[in-house]
Amino acid sequence: MIVFFHKRFTKRYDTLSSRERLRCDTQLRLFMREPFHSTLNNHPLHGVYREYRSINIGGDLRAIYKMIDKKHVLFAHIGTHAELYE
Repeated sequence: MIVFFHKRFTKRYDTLSSRERLRCDTQLRLFMREPFHSTLNNHPLHGVYREYRSINIGGDLRAIYKMIDKKHVLFAHIGTHAELYE
């Protein structure tokens, strides 16, 4: 699987604490090995994000991504539930 990161994702990632970045890196590595692992809670989104899916990073932190094709994924957003969905 080839993963791309939108500029918006990268900018927000850079503002995370070192602990949150470490957790994010761990979850993204797990996602690349096993995208539907139970700890990721990988699920489809609705409404504005209907073409996207979300995974849990840890605590209230979520990452939103879109499957470009069977081998390519674009991570578009990262943030808390409130930041992303309200």
